[in-house]
Amino acid sequence: MVNDMKGTKKTNAARILDSLSIPYEIKAFPVDLDDLSAVHAAKMLDMPVERVFKTLVCRTDKRGVVMACIPGAAELDLKALALAAASKKAEMVHLKEVLALTGYQRGGCSPLGAKKEYPVFLDASAREWEQIAVSAGKRGEQILLAPADLERAVHATVAALAR
Repeated sequence: MVNDMKGTKKTNAARILDSLSIPYEIKAFPVDLDDLSAVHAAKMLDMPVERVFKTLVCRTDKRGVVMACIPGAAELDLKALALAAASKKAEMVHLKEVLALTGYQRGGCSPLGAKKEYPVFLDASAREWEQIAVSAGKRGEQILLAPADLERAVHATVAALAR
């Protein structure tokens, strides 16, 4: 485990990876409250935006609340998410509900370590990379890890979700 955040408190996401003996690296960058996007995070980390995955909180009619991890510049295909979740429909959760549901603020939502263990759906494009980045659960911190390790840690369902 590499943490270039000397003196910084570990997030729940990092503690979960530690408990599973999954190797990861935490990268920090300055937070811009006017731009909390994954595209901004990718620029700040000097990584291709296709490797920086954002976590979106959604609600399906059959599975309830779920998380979808897709590349930073992509748009979530809600029909594809519903299909992957064996549901008829999926919709984005309203932003004001995200903190109460997950314990995470906008711009710091991680598929790891939410208040409750929600089903996680990971876009299939993640498997094209040796390493991807997801939020560490705190604005301005990303966890870099192998996609297969993220799949294992969150029991992710992999599907084509982005467009």
